[in-house]
Amino acid sequence: MNNTRACLACTLGATLIVLNLPVQAGEHSLESTRLLDLSLAELINIPVITASRSAEHRDQTPAHIMVVTREQIRERRYKNLADLLQDMPGVDFQRGTKSSQFNQFTVQGNLGPNRLLVLLDGVRISQPSAGSYPVAENLALYQAKQVEFLYGPAAALYGADAVSGVVNIITEAGNHTDGSWFSVGGGNFNSREYSFMTGFTGGNNLSLSLGGHWQESDRARLDKLYKSDYRKVDTSTKDQNGEPFIRAADRERYRGEVSSHSLFARLDWADQLTLGYYRHHYTNLTSTTDPYATTHYSSKARWITTSDTLYGSYRFAPTDKLDARLQLDYSRMEVDPRSHYNNRYNGFAPGYSYSYGRRIGIEQSFDWSWTDQQQVQFGLGAQHFKAIEGGSMPYKYNTGKTPGQQDMLYPNTTLPMDIAHDRNQSYFGYTQLLSEWSDSLSTTVGFRFDHHTVYGDSFNPRLGVVWKAHDRHLFKLLYGEAFRAPSADEGLSGYGTFNATPNTDGLYEGSGFRVANPDLKPEKARTLGLVWEWRPTRNLNLVSNLYHSHISDLIVTGNREDNTTAIAGAILKNASQKVNAGRQRQTGLDLSAQWRFRLDDNWSGDLWASAGWIHGRVKESGVDRKIPYVSTYRFKAGTTFRYQDHVTITPKLRWTGSVTNGRTRPPEDDNLPSASCSSSKKAPGRCATPGYAVLDTHLGWHNILHSPASLWLDVYNLTDKRYYAAAGSGNHTFWDMPQQPRTWVVSLEWHF
Repeated sequence: MNNTRACLACTLGATLIVLNLPVQAGEHSLESTRLLDLSLAELINIPVITASRSAEHRDQTPAHIMVVTREQIRERRYKNLADLLQDMPGVDFQRGTKSSQFNQFTVQGNLGPNRLLVLLDGVRISQPSAGSYPVAENLALYQAKQVEFLYGPAAALYGADAVSGVVNIITEAGNHTDGSWFSVGGGNFNSREYSFMTGFTGGNNLSLSLGGHWQESDRARLDKLYKSDYRKVDTSTKDQNGEPFIRAADRERYRGEVSSHSLFARLDWADQLTLGYYRHHYTNLTSTTDPYATTHYSSKARWITTSDTLYGSYRFAPTDKLDARLQLDYSRMEVDPRSHYNNRYNGFAPGYSYSYGRRIGIEQSFDWSWTDQQQVQFGLGAQHFKAIEGGSMPYKYNTGKTPGQQDMLYPNTTLPMDIAHDRNQSYFGYTQLLSEWSDSLSTTVGFRFDHHTVYGDSFNPRLGVVWKAHDRHLFKLLYGEAFRAPSADEGLSGYGTFNATPNTDGLYEGSGFRVANPDLKPEKARTLGLVWEWRPTRNLNLVSNLYHSHISDLIVTGNREDNTTAIAGAILKNASQKVNAGRQRQTGLDLSAQWRFRLDDNWSGDLWASAGWIHGRVKESGVDRKIPYVSTYRFKAGTTFRYQDHVTITPKLRWTGSVTNGRTRPPEDDNLPSASCSSSKKAPGRCATPGYAVLDTHLGWHNILHSPASLWLDVYNLTDKRYYAAAGSGNHTFWDMPQQPRTWVVSLEWHF
């Protein structure tokens, strides 16, 4: 045991490193090698995925890529993509901090899910109209054979929104390596969860995979745990008589329940044809980030988001040196018409919102072995988009009618409401050349051209050099550019409230308005990255990732100069809109390690850890401040101990410094939670949420009584620490978002 402690201490002391475990990819991965059943030692030296869409050896791709295997997903208890991202180097993940998308996160300083492209078997499952969406329990990983995480801009191959990176969830056909299984579990706060996965291979080379999950939880009573933050106070907004809409004595109890479900199906014919379907659904209260002063905790006021993706892929080989794939996909994401909020922004009456995005895509890609030393990937395709955005509506959107047929009036007025909608197309072509000049040197040159019927043209190059200085030392230099198209929410949506009585000029006066801006341009990102990988031993892998990024034409919230023309018959006080008035720069370093060890004939395990630092500034509308939602430093570590095939123990630690919360000044309302922010005019943007350290532990008992069953105990926030996450900008929402206390779940998993 003393030797074990010494090994752990030694490894933790050396873990200023980044995990880059080289594991193979699946047939729809960014590299097309097959998953093999290998020992732990053999896993260290086999090829991994690449930043291209075809097979490359791990020593050839200039990108920094991490792969998480099915074994790791299971042992580390990554039940969903949020769990996995929370453990990744360079990621600041904050749970339950934004009502419309629930969780908030940054990847190497880049904020939000609309800058990280999420794929399933190489097909987009992100928001079709480029907006934000929940990355939470809805994106479950029961179907994942492995998950690939590509860091840095990848627009040269994947197009819009691949700014901070690409996540690809890889599934497999037919009979799975682990066989079929189902899981049932429950825990405190009335949490319940179910999932299953099955598959079979039949005649005529047909195979089918089918899985799903369902989950719900009341979550903790934060008003009992964080009493000063959730004081039952009067609503800060008054009615026409000057009285609070809801008095403190009449306040309802805090609520915070969430629920999700998903369904996955995949049909394969030989190695040529794949058809797939994926649905994920998430429900959370719209009061997620709001204190009592600003909201009504109603169980009916919810965001309900559903996404459907249908895809097909046909693979063929025109010649011995040319492989091809034709892919068709359809995706839609909808905020249910029942979704509404009930807070100060709509006078504490139901304010309905509706959002709909649809994308239809076709792509033909090729992989050409030009010579023994040169490999070319190229492709072309087209996409068609449709979007509808409606906010501050007096009643539910009627999906049986077009946006122009809704016949709604702005509440308290006789002014007709315009429901924004749009249709557009994009066309693209890309190519990439990989050249192996020697056993130690290779280069990558690629570019992509996109033509968008609304946002114009975008050209994005990608240049990389890989130098293998020694069998154990590898250097990668990569320059890439990427762009993010404005989302339908940013360009189309508008919302706010009106006074019931017109002014002396006969104009209705509106407040809290954000108006649409159809003239937005895409954001442009440029990143230079240097990766150094060192393998001092067969079972130890160390990587450092140094990067510098610059984003121009950053989309931020600006003031609307002309408040009289945005809505006919109205004047809007201090109205705002999204504008291209910002820029962002950041420099960071991520360091991590992976060590696979064996203690004796019975005990083996993994240890992984990462540390990261980042410094960046964002300038918007003349104000220069720190980039938001980013910790000054972060350290993450975990280890899995295995006793034969019977027991696994996985403790995980996350330790972060203070996190910027997007504020430039403290809240002005005395009823809102207190602020931890410098009010110095010389140092705007220095507001921060205090750092924290959180410990999770996962215990697994397998092959129970020689049966194919596993019993799991998952304990989150083991020490029951009260801590906060950065909540967001604005003067009428939480400054620091209280997080969950100790949470536990017991589940039984049965394989058959």
